[in-house]
Amino acid sequence: MKWTKIYLSLVLSTVLLTLQAQQPKQIPKMESAMTEIWEPVPEVVTPGKSKPDGTLSAPSDAIILFDGKNLSSWQDKNAGMAQWQVHDGVFTVNKGTGDIFTKQSFEDFQLHLEWMVPANISGESQYRGNSGVFLQNMYEIQLLDSYQNPTYVNGQAGSVYKQSPPLKNAMQSPGHWNIYDIIYTAPRFKENGNLLYPARVTVVHNGIVVQNNTQITGHTPNVGLPKYKAHGPGPLRLQDHGDPSAPLSFRNIWIREM
Repeated sequence: MKWTKIYLSLVLSTVLLTLQAQQPKQIPKMESAMTEIWEPVPEVVTPGKSKPDGTLSAPSDAIILFDGKNLSSWQDKNAGMAQWQVHDGVFTVNKGTGDIFTKQSFEDFQLHLEWMVPANISGESQYRGNSGVFLQNMYEIQLLDSYQNPTYVNGQAGSVYKQSPPLKNAMQSPGHWNIYDIIYTAPRFKENGNLLYPARVTVVHNGIVVQNNTQITGHTPNVGLPKYKAHGPGPLRLQDHGDPSAPLSFRNIWIREM
């Protein structure tokens, strides 16, 4: 009888231990500190300040591409001096001299660019204040007088040219400055040259989002379909379009690498 009791006691103890082991572990009480991240500490950047001409100065970590004085950050397609005209703190397309390119190449960035269609603009559709800013010299964000000027919607101001129309038409009337703030993530490619993931772009035109993390489907030709070709960092390019209307002007251009 004694051994039977001992045996039953051992069996009961084993059962109790097994049941305890199967019980879910108690979750520790959550405290605020458990979800706090302290490092790495973000770098301090001083925001830009308003200037007397109504523009906003560049933030402290920006690369200045035009400060109203000269085109020393730009060059022509042959790496010579940019031939566009600097005057009165702005520069203007010098038609017939060709596109201009930044001397520096970029990958992921935030770009600020201000541009104006002249008050005396004439013409219609794509022949009225046409230019463009090419990201990495490959992917065009259209510049055009889209104020009361009908054209194909994937070619108006704020479009990813021939791909994605702007969400809204935020164009100022001729003679007034337009502001582009562009956030761009460059495409990446595999070692064999195949696309790993496409470029994406957000464009804010005069404070209004006109491209919202838009996927760019390839280069932006006037004729033909977009496609990707493997590349690394590339310059910005401003277009000398060649239409007969009066040329655009630019001011206050800066970029932040990301």
